[in-house]
Amino acid sequence: MRVGFIGLGVMGANMARHLANAGQLTTIWNRTRATADELGQALGVPVADSPAALAKSCDVIITCVSADKDILEMIDAIAPELTDQHTVIDTSTVGADTAEIIGERLAKTKTAFLDAPLTGGSEGAEAGTLVVMVGGDEAVLDAMRPALEPFSSRISYFGPVGNGQRAKAVNQVIVAGIVQAVSDGLSFAAASGLDTDELLPVLIGGAAGSRLLERRGARLLENDFAPGFKLALHHKDLLLCQRLLKGLDVSLPTVEMTIKHYERLMADGYGEEDITALYRLKRALFETGNQRSL
Repeated sequence: MRVGFIGLGVMGANMARHLANAGQLTTIWNRTRATADELGQALGVPVADSPAALAKSCDVIITCVSADKDILEMIDAIAPELTDQHTVIDTSTVGADTAEIIGERLAKTKTAFLDAPLTGGSEGAEAGTLVVMVGGDEAVLDAMRPALEPFSSRISYFGPVGNGQRAKAVNQVIVAGIVQAVSDGLSFAAASGLDTDELLPVLIGGAAGSRLLERRGARLLENDFAPGFKLALHHKDLLLCQRLLKGLDVSLPTVEMTIKHYERLMADGYGEEDITALYRLKRALFETGNQRSL
């Protein structure tokens, strides 16, 4: 199995590193060539001159990009080199309809396709413990597990192409609820004058515990919003959720509220910070002269 990797951001670079350590990685490509060259040198893996060149040198192509338009551009770029001997695995978070379009395009060259978005954030990518939600042919997934296992702790199958993205959408709705609750609760605690150093382990160990609270609660209280998962990316994902919900003729308050809050923060220049930057807005509710509802 010759695996090529496209998209070397925070997530992709770590995923590629685990593949290289497992002896699976053949070549890499990234829109910013300097990023690819630096990682390629560190891993001892060649950098392709183009996405098409990467496809020509591999039989498995894993993509990890930011948005629907980006993955569609990559599919167009590699399409001339694709055959029935290739498998494309997209780990990006995009629309379920976009995944279905890709599946239809690749079917024309009899290229196998899995939509396989991830959860676990940058911490999971670094540790190799990502959870993969897969849509596509289950037999293809079984054959491709060796290309997914080096960076994952769980691989779950959800049915046809598009269902991986639907599962990820559910995940992102729940994440929105958690970040809202954590930001509300810790803002309330700080404004109440509680010893948050004492309170935080109590919350983590009790019914209010969550991975977000455990990993980022202390940083949040110190106004450290270095990104694990960028606010602007979660905003993009929630717009995808909103699109799916519209198809079901449903509007979820948590989704609508979080989109609105994120847009306010993005307008103030905080889109590249972690999703826990929502705490900025929540703390303002308790400040003198800001006693208003968000």
